[in-house]
Amino acid sequence: MKIKNLITAVFLLLYTAVATAQTDVDAIMMPKQNFCAGLMYSHSNWKNYWEGTYKRDNGNIGTLSTQMVGAMGNYGVSDKLNVLFSIPYVRTKASAGTLRGMKGIQDFSLLVKYMPVEKEWGPGTFSLYAVGGISLPVTNYVVDYLPLSIGLRSRTASLRLMTDYQVGSIFATLSAAYIFRDNIKIDRAAYYTEQMHYSNEVKMPNAANLNARAGYRSSTLIAEVVLDVFKTYGGFDIRKNDMPFPSNTMNAARLGINAKYTLSKPAGLSVIAGGNYVMSGRNVGQSTTLYTGVFYIMNWMKKKKPVEAPKK
Repeated sequence: MKIKNLITAVFLLLYTAVATAQTDVDAIMMPKQNFCAGLMYSHSNWKNYWEGTYKRDNGNIGTLSTQMVGAMGNYGVSDKLNVLFSIPYVRTKASAGTLRGMKGIQDFSLLVKYMPVEKEWGPGTFSLYAVGGISLPVTNYVVDYLPLSIGLRSRTASLRLMTDYQVGSIFATLSAAYIFRDNIKIDRAAYYTEQMHYSNEVKMPNAANLNARAGYRSSTLIAEVVLDVFKTYGGFDIRKNDMPFPSNTMNAARLGINAKYTLSKPAGLSVIAGGNYVMSGRNVGQSTTLYTGVFYIMNWMKKKKPVEAPKK
């Protein structure tokens, strides 16, 4: 019970590992019958966190670190329709105390990105996108072990609307998503949130995400500044000196930078890198995340053509 009362932190694991490589939050489309695949590595850590709105640390946890290696891909069904997937392997570790970290494959995500509008507007090009997706837990990992659990093990469905405007090589992208989260089951017969529940089923609050990014974008280089805001609709705060719970309120605002460079030789190979920092939050760790990755584009057209760089 003493150890249990010291576990007072939780983090946005589903978002700390997200980077940029033709994702649901960028205005990049893979050309028809081109397939982009690659590997991502990210490292996130935090020492301070918010218990509700109260910011503190925890000597029994020290610094909590999360490492992720993810396989990601994007296939261009057409120039206006892409299918994306990702599956991460996650490992957590606390630098102090007796709590052991966890590791394993987390959730499989599948997304469909559609660009119905791309037109010249004033001095630049305006584009409109719709993105729908689902995520499913791949393994039966333990979820009721925050902050060391590798995820929340909730099946989700999301819908995102996105606009992009580019003048020359300068662009700005704004998107908003609503995330539907299914209930989960934990390994105990009763639990307490703001009232007693005599069940192992936990109702998960839905969530929303706002993402704004702007910077430089060309066929070989993308450099951008990103503001990402995540908010849950419902849940409750971590109680004073109590352990976190999967259905806690989890809000965070992150500021970050991304860069992607496409090499001329070998054609189709690109390298990405970036990082972000949680500026404010509620029931989340104030994490710093750094990541890098390598991706390669393969042209699956029947006739051999040079590998194309991703389109706007």
